[in-house]
Amino acid sequence: MAQAIVKYLANQRVEIDGEQVPYFAGVWAIFGHGNVAGLGEALVQARDDMPTYRAHNEQAMAHAAIAYAKTRRRRRAMVCTTSIGPGATNMVTAAALAHVNRLPVLLLPGDVFANRRPDPVLQQVEDFADGTVSANDCFRPVSRYFDRLTRPEQILSALPRVMSTMLDPADCGPATLALCQDVQTEACDYPESFFERTVWRQRRLQPQPDDLDELLAALRSAKRPLIVAGGGVHYSGAAGELADFAESSGIPVAETQAGKSALPFDHGQCLGGIGVTGTAAANAAASQADVVVGIGTRLQDFTTGSRSLFANPERRLFQVNVNVFDAHKHAAKPIVADALLLVEALAAAGIEGDAGWSQACAAGSKAWEIEADKATAPDVSGLPGDAQVIGAVNRACGDDAIVVCAAGGLPGELHRLWRSRRPGSYHLEYGYSCMGYEIAGGLGVKLAAPDRHVVVMVGDGSYLMMNSEIATAVMLGLSLSIVVLDNRGFGCINRLQQATGSPPFNNLFEDSAHERLPDIDFAAHAASLGASARKVDGLDELERAVREAARDPGVKVFVIDTDPEVSTQAGGHWWDVAVPEVSALETVSAAHESYRRERRKQRVDG
Repeated sequence: MAQAIVKYLANQRVEIDGEQVPYFAGVWAIFGHGNVAGLGEALVQARDDMPTYRAHNEQAMAHAAIAYAKTRRRRRAMVCTTSIGPGATNMVTAAALAHVNRLPVLLLPGDVFANRRPDPVLQQVEDFADGTVSANDCFRPVSRYFDRLTRPEQILSALPRVMSTMLDPADCGPATLALCQDVQTEACDYPESFFERTVWRQRRLQPQPDDLDELLAALRSAKRPLIVAGGGVHYSGAAGELADFAESSGIPVAETQAGKSALPFDHGQCLGGIGVTGTAAANAAASQADVVVGIGTRLQDFTTGSRSLFANPERRLFQVNVNVFDAHKHAAKPIVADALLLVEALAAAGIEGDAGWSQACAAGSKAWEIEADKATAPDVSGLPGDAQVIGAVNRACGDDAIVVCAAGGLPGELHRLWRSRRPGSYHLEYGYSCMGYEIAGGLGVKLAAPDRHVVVMVGDGSYLMMNSEIATAVMLGLSLSIVVLDNRGFGCINRLQQATGSPPFNNLFEDSAHERLPDIDFAAHAASLGASARKVDGLDELERAVREAARDPGVKVFVIDTDPEVSTQAGGHWWDVAVPEVSALETVSAAHESYRRERRKQRVDG
């Protein structure tokens, strides 16, 4: 069965820009009992058609696979296989990340014996009341498709379902096939037709005429329209068309974390990031907009300011999405359609926005750029904040570079301040905000875009959580730049803790229980994994180092000390983080009163 799985997967093709290429770019594998004798034997025979990559951590290798799929705009994907037990459950976090972000990855964890003869086997999780349960049931709520294969012929129906799920624009996400380790090794007389080459093509949903007419009428009558671009703009390949439509119509565009870089930062109608981590220009427009059109976004709380940002009581909300579940959010008028086809239909209709509104938004954008220049300027006394480091890296990167980040304070500063010049140059995992994604994600991005300079920005907290794929990148001979910002703890949550009234506690090293403070040499650690690493002395040296790294091969790591207390004050919006109603701390009680006032601004209608 394992051989049949590999043969089937190797024969799946996708058509991209008229060219047929393998859908699966390879397999990430950490072998153990549960997959080494089954899938491992099959993969060694198929290594010319289905390359196998060895990773150092199961969660990290799945992050790399997910980042690959995101960079390839969901048109290609990768496979991850693990042993039973901790190898399998290590991937659950990554499965949740892929599920939240609507990104395809095929997970093949080993499982218990279907015949149950040797039960309980090493690493088997036993349910005292249900003999069918295994640790892999943890994947059920975080998989778009889940199946446990207990007979070899079951792949005849399971594998086509996997493909249809991963390639469906609406249901796209992780698929998990839990492979019983004995069944992997069992023979079956499969039909030859099952292994014939199959070509899959991107399916696009046309907007319904009545829905399109309603949207057109709303935009034609709008005085203050706003488009919110989400990740679906990238996945549908609509970034160029959206930029052209925004220019011709004069309708401003704000971008979610997943949608950022849909428009160049200096496009006349680009307002930059929106929401809790957004620009002042985008959030001012959002608070006044009378027609808001979300394109390819699920409108999570960071985008909507926990449902308080779109404050105009007369505003109408349209949600353009291939997924019905997302299209109906926030009591929106749903338009279930592909982003590219929708934007093309709007462009063909010849929409013209209000000139005064367009000019006012453009003026707001220019004013924001002045604020951004101040925030990212290298003129600092003492240690720099994240914004100044971002400015140095941004100035050092060419237009073709891709910045990669995930959790902590950096995503907020990047969303506000990073200046993207071409689509796909901004790669943030902020749907699941998963610490530890950054370096593994950078590895996957580099595999997907080998000719582009990939720069990972990661805080010391995330670095300590997951750094092992530095060694994997070195093994694969990849060129990757990693900037480690060392603020000696969890600076972002430390600031949030104080903003909600509590004193600093258990976030920075100095505020945590300790016998002595750790003096961590991140450069030495990265060098021990095979990277070329050094600690830089200030922003000027960092800027030069990143610029030089774009020309030099290999994995380069640059470490810089930063101030954990400093963050950009301009821009941004309120975020609903519940504060205790009752506390012995007066600062918490005061924070709760402020919280109550802000909650009154939330819309009950979405």
